[in-house]
Amino acid sequence: MSFLRTSLGRSIKIAGARSYATTPPKKSNLPLFFLTAGVAAVGTSWYLDSFKATPKPKQEKSPLDPQDFIDFKLKKVVPYNHNSSKFVFELPNDEASLIPITSCLVVKASDPEALKDAKGKPIIRPYTPVSHSDATGELVLLVKEYENGNMSKYIHTLKEGDTLAMKGPIPKFPYKANEFDEVALIGGGSGITPLYQLLIHVLPDKENKTKFTLLYSNVTEKDILLREEFDALKKKYPNTFDVVYLVDQPSEGWTGPVGFITADIIKKKVASADLKEKVKVFVCGPPGQVAAVSGKKAGMKQGEIGGILKELGYSEDQVFKF
Repeated sequence: MSFLRTSLGRSIKIAGARSYATTPPKKSNLPLFFLTAGVAAVGTSWYLDSFKATPKPKQEKSPLDPQDFIDFKLKKVVPYNHNSSKFVFELPNDEASLIPITSCLVVKASDPEALKDAKGKPIIRPYTPVSHSDATGELVLLVKEYENGNMSKYIHTLKEGDTLAMKGPIPKFPYKANEFDEVALIGGGSGITPLYQLLIHVLPDKENKTKFTLLYSNVTEKDILLREEFDALKKKYPNTFDVVYLVDQPSEGWTGPVGFITADIIKKKVASADLKEKVKVFVCGPPGQVAAVSGKKAGMKQGEIGGILKELGYSEDQVFKF
């Protein structure tokens, strides 16, 4: 900078002095100086840019492992309502979970002695994250604490910095875009998370033509999980998504349906079984609700179709139980 001021000062003085001389003044070197300085600046910029970090390569693999449990650190706990919280786990290297649509993970205590069943074996339970699979740096579980839920009670004791062992992803259903004209989602309680995962993946797809209808039942209005998110999806995708909330114990001013999910509400809101392969019904909720709506699951297998859906003529091929 001092060099520039000195050069400019000399050039101005010389030019001023020569304006009174009888000899024609020589051409100024200022244009050449600024041209040289500009070239040097461009060169310096290119030189510095050449040392900038190259773009981060596209992530190809999930930090989760479908074969082995890996410990993930709890970054923070966000209370959601009176008995549920969001547990935000840290993913290494700012990676994304890359969990495929309609898949879950299973969790257990990092300490093998911390949580066992009556036979002394580690308690393992499935959970579906509510964070998007492309979200970087974190994985979020929305966990409702059940009085008899050993795993949910254990997770609610975790503090920031603690870890939880996770294994996955574990695929559940091979969903294909626009395979169905109509999809019904029937859920209850914390069983809403697999249905939410499906919706946040499919609805934003500009090519999606499938219409989704969610029937979601809870004990009270304050038990409804992800309500703001579902309402936002309905507002944003009114032609491809609708949601109906049901509660057993309505508060004053409640205007929605009251009671359990019945044949009447399904006939009114869900596409007929007559659509055959063009309609699909996904069910997820407490075992009692699943049994009443679609028949019990047989362990990890689907089990026979039963309940209300069988009465209404739906076949096993038209129903999937998470």
